[in-house]
Amino acid sequence: MGLGGYPLPRFALHCPRRVACIEHLSCANPARRRVAFPALERRARLHVRGIEPYGTAVAERAQSLVYGRTASAGEYGYVLNDPFYIVLLYAPLAVFSDFAIARGFWMLFAEAALVGTVLLTLRLLEWQAPRWMLICLFIFSLFGYYSLLPLVSASPAIFLTFIYISILLALRSFNDELAGGLLFLAAYQWEVGALFFLFIMVLVVANKRWAVVAGFAMTLFILLVVSFLMKSGWLLPYIRAILSDWYRGAALNFNSVLEFWFPASRLPWGAMSSAVLLVIVFIEMFRAAREHFRRIAWVACLSLAATPLLGFPIFPSNHAALMPAFVLILLLVSERWNRRQILVGFIVLASGFLIPYGLYYASFVFSSYAYKDLLAILPPTTTILALYWMRWFAVRSPRTWSDQVGLRK
Repeated sequence: MGLGGYPLPRFALHCPRRVACIEHLSCANPARRRVAFPALERRARLHVRGIEPYGTAVAERAQSLVYGRTASAGEYGYVLNDPFYIVLLYAPLAVFSDFAIARGFWMLFAEAALVGTVLLTLRLLEWQAPRWMLICLFIFSLFGYYSLLPLVSASPAIFLTFIYISILLALRSFNDELAGGLLFLAAYQWEVGALFFLFIMVLVVANKRWAVVAGFAMTLFILLVVSFLMKSGWLLPYIRAILSDWYRGAALNFNSVLEFWFPASRLPWGAMSSAVLLVIVFIEMFRAAREHFRRIAWVACLSLAATPLLGFPIFPSNHAALMPAFVLILLLVSERWNRRQILVGFIVLASGFLIPYGLYYASFVFSSYAYKDLLAILPPTTTILALYWMRWFAVRSPRTWSDQVGLRK
């Protein structure tokens, strides 16, 4: 069981992790609800006070908030696993002595990043959405299940997604140094954007945009110098935390999910599917390197959708990175069925909004872990299928019976 008696995903049962606090929109115990705010803020505050942020004392304090005790051998240890220059970005929140105020500022910035992601994605796609659809997108971005989840858990996926779209916009406007600097800020949390990072590097090499590398190197040099001046010994603890995090997350990947769904199978279907998907994404990357920018945006969205299925730990709070893909799919749907744009757009928005809440509700009514599994696996898989389906429609554009009905009207 998760916090407050909420069930964990079935594939996480034998290796409890931070899914226990990030997979739920609220916690029954008010004292534990504070755990949803990132431990980074507390660790930044402790660093300001001269306490080791990567130490066991800080991890045990986080464990006591989550579990009410120190973590056992099979539970997630909540050891800081973000580079120290990222921790420094949380340092201003340590100024506030009231935890609620610091949390309020965090959520305010995160909500602004969600709305900004929608606006930047619309600008990237050069789509002037109707006013009603724009309002619906804002509501969806703020109150959708996969938006509230990272807001409550304070997942960095919200800000990373905003940075990803900013990188694409910077590349399109030939602000290569800015794109390189933003790329370095996004060069962590690989379970969110590993393929996106590789895709940007493919674009840089294929188009000889070496100024991106220069911007990346300058940002790397500045932030590493600042971080090592403030704390010279953070690198080795950070590497240990990363290795520990990957080891504990091995039971939360796509292959583990399929092993629980098909226990009698002797073939590693998850690993095989991940390998095939990786090859497909790499082919799309190289084919899009010199294409028009909407194709580049399509492959970027595909990369973000495919990353959770490639062997990384799957956390539903990271699915906030699928927001640009959702906007792109909505655009393609609106262009394909422009005669019924309101109806089709409403169906897509309603499906994306109601289905996750329905699965979340069903997981309690039917006490089945299958619904929790679907909340983790369904978004990236449906996003990939929808991207390819809409691209097929855009290229082939077959005349269906519903189109003929629309013409008769």
